[in-house]
Amino acid sequence: MSMYIRVKRSKTTYFIQCEPTETILNVKEKLQNLTDQPATDQRLILVGTGEVLEDSKSLADQKVENDAVVALTLRKDDNEFEEVNIVRPNDYCQSVDGDGSKW
Repeated sequence: MSMYIRVKRSKTTYFIQCEPTETILNVKEKLQNLTDQPATDQRLILVGTGEVLEDSKSLADQKVENDAVVALTLRKDDNEFEEVNIVRPNDYCQSVDGDGSKW
């Protein structure tokens, strides 16, 4: 049964179609094609639990479900991984001009 996950980094979201039996390494290889970042320089973290997903385990093994949100972090020059950075869009708001008209 096919599923998809949302992989987020900064202001970008990747929608990845996958199978529950696929390993995290398989998902990273798909991301490599989209981001030009080697799979070895990627780390995936399940948003909500903060669990770092292990390359050798399947999505199902790590309880990653359909429509899950996963954070992507990349390896920095000092060989450490960056912090999770997911930018949320600003809430929609209306402005009122001095004359009371909305835009």
